[in-house]
Amino acid sequence: MLNYSLVRPQIGQTDLTATAQYMFWLMFRNIASDGLVFDDPVHAGIVSRPGCVLASPSWENTATHVTQDYVYHWTRDAAIVALELSAAYAYGTLRGNQPLIDYVLFSQACQQSQGDFDRASFYIDGTQRPWTNQTDGPALQTVALLALYRQLDAPTQAIAASLIEANLNFLAGSYQGQTYNLWEEELGYSFFAQSAQLRCFKAIAANTAGIAVPDWLPAAMTWLTSALDGHWNGEYYQSVLPVPADYRAPYDPNIDIVQAAIYGAESVTDARLLATAAQLWTQWADPGSKYFYPINGDDARRGIGPMLGRYPGDVYDGDTDAQAGDHPWALTTANFAELYYRLASRIASSRTLPADSLAAPFFAQAGIDATTAPLDAVAGLRAAGDRMLQAIVFHSDHFELSEQFDAVTGFEKSVSNLSWSYAAFLSAIRARSATT
Repeated sequence: MLNYSLVRPQIGQTDLTATAQYMFWLMFRNIASDGLVFDDPVHAGIVSRPGCVLASPSWENTATHVTQDYVYHWTRDAAIVALELSAAYAYGTLRGNQPLIDYVLFSQACQQSQGDFDRASFYIDGTQRPWTNQTDGPALQTVALLALYRQLDAPTQAIAASLIEANLNFLAGSYQGQTYNLWEEELGYSFFAQSAQLRCFKAIAANTAGIAVPDWLPAAMTWLTSALDGHWNGEYYQSVLPVPADYRAPYDPNIDIVQAAIYGAESVTDARLLATAAQLWTQWADPGSKYFYPINGDDARRGIGPMLGRYPGDVYDGDTDAQAGDHPWALTTANFAELYYRLASRIASSRTLPADSLAAPFFAQAGIDATTAPLDAVAGLRAAGDRMLQAIVFHSDHFELSEQFDAVTGFEKSVSNLSWSYAAFLSAIRARSATT
């Protein structure tokens, strides 16, 4: 008797682009609409409004040993999902623009809710929940609103413009300040947040949607560029300044530096970024590293991987609040794969490899050195990205993606069907298509 639960993808014959088509609809299940309504399983009486993006449908006790509750809407995660909705609508995968309209209207409800402007997380009805404040949210929401602006009807465009104006008014007074970082753990000057803000400001400066460009914007972009340079310590970019020295240390090298090149303004050809990325790869893929994931050794023998985590001192197990140790994440692995693809596209266009010696270890990990022809380097980087995405698919639960994979067994753990995991995979595939 066949048992579907024992079936695993045949990686050698599984097409990543075809897989992404399924990933989109798995992500789409987490987006509320008039006809797809969610009930908050923990807070009685709270029902989803259209446009709410569930971080995950998992909540306390929905899976063995998992006590995390992710039935909430995060501003950052939702913006990342909205970028994929916009791309899907542009490609014809999403036939109508109602989900885009719903996202804008729900964003308006969140922005108008009582509480702090930069609250990072909301209940599924759009009201604020007790949580951290993060300035990357308004920045990335603005990026998403600009991306889908021309896909909206006129009334919704007016709402999107008002949301953008409010975000800019807030960021004008906060971009130089401290914030909770991407992982919602440390308060300080965040490389990721500053890079997200810089991307937002550059998008506003270049917009053709008629959004007014504030006169303070050029000075803000100059300040953020300088602030980002200040995170370089001579060996790698530091995630948060002052550098955290609590029980999570060492906090660097931190994968959010690579994510700043995916969701922020950091350049994929920056040799300092590539030097940081090389250390991140070594951290979890080198058997000689203190932080090596055993599953990466198994996967290397399969010709796939590696899978990456967040930072070396991570103690978030994902299943519970217990400080039990770290594991690789689907979204961080997909983001790193996207770095390979984006860099490959830049080299394919310029026919030139970044020559800085700081970048040499990064290229060496993909079998590339100074003698490699540019188009051969493109092929090597694409293959390196493919191996990482193939590991995600191989360890998925029938293509469904959780937040993490167990560092020893490779089986999924933490909350299931994480929206950001799907969005990161889809974004990587879009970047991959640009290398062909």
